[in-house]
Amino acid sequence: MHNILIQGDNIEGLNYLLNERELKGKVDLVYIDPPFATGGNFTISNGRATTISNSKKGDIAYSDTLKGADFIDFLRERLQLLKELLSEQGSIYLHIDYKIGHYVKVMMDEVFGIENFRNDITRIKCNPKNFNRIGYGNIKDLILFYTKSTNPIWNEPREKYTDKDFEKLFPKTDKQGRRYTTVPIHAPGETENGKSNQPFKGILPPKGRHWRVDVDTLTQWDNEGLIEWSNTGNPRKIIYADEREGKRVQDIWEYKDPQYPTYPTEKNQDLLDLIIKTSSNEKSIVLDCFCGSGTTLKSAHSQNRCWIGIDQSELAINATKEKIGIIEGNLFIPKPNFEFIKLAEKLPIANKL
Repeated sequence: MHNILIQGDNIEGLNYLLNERELKGKVDLVYIDPPFATGGNFTISNGRATTISNSKKGDIAYSDTLKGADFIDFLRERLQLLKELLSEQGSIYLHIDYKIGHYVKVMMDEVFGIENFRNDITRIKCNPKNFNRIGYGNIKDLILFYTKSTNPIWNEPREKYTDKDFEKLFPKTDKQGRRYTTVPIHAPGETENGKSNQPFKGILPPKGRHWRVDVDTLTQWDNEGLIEWSNTGNPRKIIYADEREGKRVQDIWEYKDPQYPTYPTEKNQDLLDLIIKTSSNEKSIVLDCFCGSGTTLKSAHSQNRCWIGIDQSELAINATKEKIGIIEGNLFIPKPNFEFIKLAEKLPIANKL
């Protein structure tokens, strides 16, 4: 599988992938950031994007004029095709805003099954604003995360502990200055047989509980100095901060949008890096059928995934071609070979940026 960039209506593009490229059940990850039913146009003027609806200045990057039931139907038609393309271990992340997102959630429950709903992720998108309005300031949007089945690709995401985390989660310090905390070595539930219900150092687990591991392991921990005994003789397992990979990522993410985007509603690169790393593997196919300026495709390429992007806008296609072959900081993103297809012509054109 190689990389594909398609210019054209994404309904036609998705059907092309299903029927002519035979990719049904082959895509491991879909991320889409569709229009938000704002009712306006988004433009680019003098190399800068504007998110002001109904702007008359600059070139139109895309129109966002569908609203209400028409918008939901628009999305449903595309999501049904995306579901066909998803592999059994596949996931989809749909980025939307608070005004229409809850209606989209109900529709996605129908398409993917409510049992496959995983998260409503809150994304902090900007700094607080001080506009006068009836209502609280809006600094967030949401990402709806669904899987195709109960066994998706899942690479456990971790983030580094902050100094406050270390102080709160690992409040103790040993003689060598290492931060640590302690956790119980027993768990709820009794076991009638087995080593998890035998005496350890002459004591049994509390009534209604059992040892988390067998007594031989508890003895090994104790010999290694990994059991802390309280003044009352209660044993607890020592967990050192420097041996932990980090804390689990929760469902509130702070990935603010670029302050001066070159394409309307351009998303934070780190946001896509997290999603792609978590819900796909190397050589997985990652698909974005509202690819805009190509942030998803760039992230997929930099993490050794195959990618497919679809967009109807000439401005989006040009922005994507620029983005997936640039140097950013000290990281060089090589210019990849990819197949460029204009659906109006249906002629694949081999490209190297």
